[in-house]
Amino acid sequence: MLYELHVKDMALIREASLEFGEGFHVLTGETGAGKSLLLGSVELALGAKASPDLVRAGAESALSELVFSVSDPEMAEALSELEICPDEDGALILSRRISEKRGACRINGETVPASKLREAASLLIDIHGQHEHQSLLKKSNHIRILDEYAGEKLGDLKKDLARAWQAYRDAEKELSENQRDESALARELSLIKHELSEIRSAALKEGEDDELEKSYALLSNSQKILEGVGGAAGELTSGDGAGDRIGRAVSRLSAVSSYDPALEQISDTLLQAEELVNDAARQLSDYVSENEFDEKALYETETRLDLVNSLKQRYGRSLEDIENYALGLEKKLAELEDYDTYMDSLKKSLVEKEETLKSLCEKVSLIRKEEAAFLKERMERELSDLNFLDARFEVHIEDLGEYTRQGRDDVEFLISMNPGEPMRPLSKVASGGELSRIMLALRSVSAVRDGIDTLIFDEIDAGISGVTADRVAKKLALLSKDRQVICITHLPQIAAYADRHYRIEKTAEDQVTTTSIKALDTEERVEELVRLLGGTGSAHETAKELLRLANKSC
Repeated sequence: MLYELHVKDMALIREASLEFGEGFHVLTGETGAGKSLLLGSVELALGAKASPDLVRAGAESALSELVFSVSDPEMAEALSELEICPDEDGALILSRRISEKRGACRINGETVPASKLREAASLLIDIHGQHEHQSLLKKSNHIRILDEYAGEKLGDLKKDLARAWQAYRDAEKELSENQRDESALARELSLIKHELSEIRSAALKEGEDDELEKSYALLSNSQKILEGVGGAAGELTSGDGAGDRIGRAVSRLSAVSSYDPALEQISDTLLQAEELVNDAARQLSDYVSENEFDEKALYETETRLDLVNSLKQRYGRSLEDIENYALGLEKKLAELEDYDTYMDSLKKSLVEKEETLKSLCEKVSLIRKEEAAFLKERMERELSDLNFLDARFEVHIEDLGEYTRQGRDDVEFLISMNPGEPMRPLSKVASGGELSRIMLALRSVSAVRDGIDTLIFDEIDAGISGVTADRVAKKLALLSKDRQVICITHLPQIAAYADRHYRIEKTAEDQVTTTSIKALDTEERVEELVRLLGGTGSAHETAKELLRLANKSC
């Protein structure tokens, strides 16, 4: 359930907070006061596309924040599957900050992508505006609405169906890609054999490339290394080298160390240094005598390394990649050398996958037809409650003639508004106001099944008045008994049924226009209903009567 909305520096809104609770909430206000802006702020915090133009003039950034209370264990589990967890008090805070430089999306303070907000929103809240009403005109949406109504009865079956459809498409594609004539088959066999021979004749060994790189680096620099080692040995052993100099220093110090015991320790140190230098000189001389530039070894190493690198360029970035490629070639070679058997196996696999897909399509279709009958009955009752006097509703299902991810069903909603009229598609019958009521009816019949706690309706009152407005108001109030309902409206009949009523106002002060939101008490509600009624002489009494009748009805 949505507990709080906080908006700051969003277009005309300097700062506003709304607290929500259970039941039916309405927002009213003059045209242009900012009702759509408020709804846009909600959608923004739910991951809708953001624009820096929404930042209030003079502000660095804009913020929209929604606080939800998650108490239902099933909802908490569904959120956890998305790696979204409420805090220990069950609170879930979705926030969105936008600015000219960059924005930030957060869930309980943790930065997340906007897609994560949208995933959370799909479980927490459902917004119905003019766009959703118009979506009823698209036949392609009808199967989705029917499946949403069917709910859990289709849940796992549809997942199995989607997987079976993908497996069927993959098998179909594999069969198509492997269709060859004799000449094409011969060419492919020749190429596979050539590549496989090239790889296998190289007799690659695991880790060989690394060893070759090290050996090449050593061999290609061996002359430079030997020159350096020989020069170092010369510095130690030449007539005036380090060894001779240290030897002479030892002799001179030995001659005088008997006069001062303190010099004996220094003399010992020099003797050790002389031994170390002599050892180093011998080791360097041995290194030079034991190693020599091997042009043949360098050539062989370089040639082998070139071969390995050449194979890497063509068959994989590593020796492991090359081996996997070779294994694939061997498998393909075995298949193509027995091409007829291979093709028969692909055809058999395709038939088996089609049988599985067909069976799932039939099961899904059967459930859809059963649920369509229930949906028809429920919809006709709901439409009657919404002042469609003799409306008939039908879910028409026929075979598409081809497989899709959703099965083979072609679903379309048909309706007849008046007695004697034939059933016709919604797009050819319903007006904007009628579409909003049909959407409300659909929402009413599916609300118990989808598990979403918060419903927002915008423009649900489009094109209606009088008795119809009262019917819509009662339906919204009834819907709010099981769900939190928030409605933006211009109609006093709907506003009168609210458990909580908010007024949105636009004011100008010091040449700055701002939008504010106020929760109304009983007297303020009467005044707002008077405004919605047009403010005529009897409007005050009519407003009180609307509230009295609404309270009595609820």
